[in-house]
Amino acid sequence: MSRLAHSFVRTGIWMALLLIATATGCRYSKQSHTLRLATTTSTENSGLLKTILPSFEAENGARVEVIAVGTGQALALGEAGDADILLVHAPEREQEFISAGHGTGRHNVMYNDFVIVGPRYDPADIRNVSRAAEAMAAIATTGASWASRGDDSGTHIKERSLWMEAGMLPSTSERWYFSLGQGMGATLNYANETEAYTLTDRGTYLSQSEHLPFLELMVGGENISANVDPALYNPYVIIPVHPEKNDGINHKIALKFVDWITSPETGADIAAFGIEQFGQHLFRAPQYQQ
Repeated sequence: MSRLAHSFVRTGIWMALLLIATATGCRYSKQSHTLRLATTTSTENSGLLKTILPSFEAENGARVEVIAVGTGQALALGEAGDADILLVHAPEREQEFISAGHGTGRHNVMYNDFVIVGPRYDPADIRNVSRAAEAMAAIATTGASWASRGDDSGTHIKERSLWMEAGMLPSTSERWYFSLGQGMGATLNYANETEAYTLTDRGTYLSQSEHLPFLELMVGGENISANVDPALYNPYVIIPVHPEKNDGINHKIALKFVDWITSPETGADIAAFGIEQFGQHLFRAPQYQQ
């Protein structure tokens, strides 16, 4: 081989090594500074994450990539190793996730509540009924329209448990029951346009209420403190995905996020969210003494 050929080979090898090092460095940099947070649509649609996440990003020189889906989908992403950490609200499913070894811990973050909203003229006459299951039984009896998320989200899971408490489990074969397979915002819009009842978290409803002129809050009280139905309590937890799921899991920054979101300082920010705009808490943080 000629001296010139040797030179080309050496140059090619060095370029290949440089490309590999650069690519590896980019992956490491991305993994070290990006946190994939799979969470429910309620934390995104309410505006909470947009308000509190910049603090974590600034403190840690990190970027949080929010994947807003239903709780069922968030847990599936964690099981597949396609998220670093989960913020979800379906206790039984969370316990199953931990027991199966998909997560390294389950930490309380905050809670809010569910409410039932419906058309202003209230065809099922449920306004101010104290218990959600009783109100839903009345809706079924009268055949008033019901919009279900139908998406295996935490809200959908809660809705199914309330129907079971009411002694029934309606399906799409019922002419009044509409399963949409949509997030909370889209479901609220559908209920508003079709004069249907639906179950929603309070935060998403309040944050979108100005665009929902035909809906009113029917069951759940005017604020969290006034909600007397314990079945409508809605706790959220944070779960780091087990790093053994795959090499791309950023467990180190996930643990930093756990410490940050469960701190009294972040709890204060969570507790303050919504007060200025809506005159009430949209979420409560148990680690923050209010």
